[in-house]
Amino acid sequence: MKKTFLTLLALAFLLPVISQQPLKVGVAGLSHDHALGLMRQYKDGKVILLGIAEADTALTGRYKRRFQLPDSIFYPSLAIMLQKIHPDAVLAYNPVYQHIDVVEACAPKGISVMVEKPLATTVAQASRMAELARKYSIQLLTNYETTWYASNQQLYTMVKSQTIGDVRKMVVHDGHEGPKEIGCSNDFLQWLTDPVKNGGGAITDFGCYGANLMTWLMNGQAPVAVTAVTHQIKPSIYPKVDDDATIVLDYANATGIIEASWNWPFSIKDWEVFGKTGYLHALNPNTLQQRLKTSYEPVTLQQPVYTDNLQYLSDVLHGKVQPGKDLSSLENNLIVVRILEAAKKSAKEGKRVAL
Repeated sequence: MKKTFLTLLALAFLLPVISQQPLKVGVAGLSHDHALGLMRQYKDGKVILLGIAEADTALTGRYKRRFQLPDSIFYPSLAIMLQKIHPDAVLAYNPVYQHIDVVEACAPKGISVMVEKPLATTVAQASRMAELARKYSIQLLTNYETTWYASNQQLYTMVKSQTIGDVRKMVVHDGHEGPKEIGCSNDFLQWLTDPVKNGGGAITDFGCYGANLMTWLMNGQAPVAVTAVTHQIKPSIYPKVDDDATIVLDYANATGIIEASWNWPFSIKDWEVFGKTGYLHALNPNTLQQRLKTSYEPVTLQQPVYTDNLQYLSDVLHGKVQPGKDLSSLENNLIVVRILEAAKKSAKEGKRVAL
């Protein structure tokens, strides 16, 4: 029987999933710095790179030299690459506004796609991508770093087991000192700080994490309304986009607060959930605290079923797990894009936006 990812999370204390052979993947673009993580996975033998589509020869040259990649796997475009190879899936590390181009190219060939977060820059793009995925029966998944945090996975399991009662408030803090300040590459900065290519600044870059986690915890339910405020604290560095955003998600019986910023004094990705009878705080990937009344207590984390995107993607493609409404799923991430678009509208117009 096929299991959902949520069921597997609840069984995280059981034996790990048996490893498959490494996936054979194609890569769409290298301008997203998260591609460096893929290269580490490649060096560790976790994935086979059949092809990389990237038009920027200076960028491909740097990757070839740094990771000892052969010339034979590089192609000037995705269309040409897909004429030569048929990968298990294509992983997208290109600007968010070009994710739709990857799906347009892959879906008719029956090739599944996993993009880096978020799914798309607009609801119109996301809807078109979903239409193609369903028409051609491919998987269309979104990868977030926070999906693989043991702390987040255990927090979810504890909330669903009513450890802290019904959820009343969720707070997510996400971001860092700023992409330029932390040393992101110029190739990445060129589109990450563009309102069209990335869909916004911090509101998109880090707002998506909270929207993703809260949609998951709320069982795939969209909020009733969204209210957002943005700031441009460093216009000399980021003249085209916001660098700080606060997004409030209004649910029937709960409130979600997303604090996304390129102005934190340090890197942060944490998640607080207040229930009727207690509180859980995932401080980082491997630390979870619980408070029921007066004191904080550490929670011993169980070994998660999945610790990165590749084993999860492999199991999805082999029919061992159904994405359902999990963190990587199309259903979840369509709602994430709706939330982000409503948040940008709210910030621009200065009013609450109903979904």
